[in-house]
Amino acid sequence: MIRGIPIIVLLFYLYFVMPDFGIAMSALQASILGLGIAYSAYQAENFRAGIEAIDKGQIEAAQTIGMGWWLTMRRVVLPQAVKIVLPPYGNVMIMMLKDSSQASTITVAELALQGKLIASSTFKNTSVFTLVALMYLTMSIPLILLVRHFEKKASRK
Repeated sequence: MIRGIPIIVLLFYLYFVMPDFGIAMSALQASILGLGIAYSAYQAENFRAGIEAIDKGQIEAAQTIGMGWWLTMRRVVLPQAVKIVLPPYGNVMIMMLKDSSQASTITVAELALQGKLIASSTFKNTSVFTLVALMYLTMSIPLILLVRHFEKKASRK
């Protein structure tokens, strides 16, 4: 259900509607909570799919040798599921980094909003927003490389 709500609407709801119910939070708190809620739903779906992708024979074999549910999950299912989940997990983390720009809609002074303010005061839209794009790219590249490293490491096992 959460994945069907646009992130910007979730941010608006947390920041502008929740005070009507007596739950007031700062724009930064609402942004962190909103992005956390939205992306935890995507990550939960990734992990569910990764766990379901494990062959049922693996689980049956573990139970046959006397492993309980928790031990089967810890020693058989999750190590295999992590290899499956790692690429989409990394993609969602990069998407979350980029979608943090939506926090500017509820007055969080993050990178995109700062760029907009600088561009509007200097009238140098091309150079400012090119720089903002490069800064997002600069922050994304280490995440991409980190995920690639973990994918290679997981494929060797």
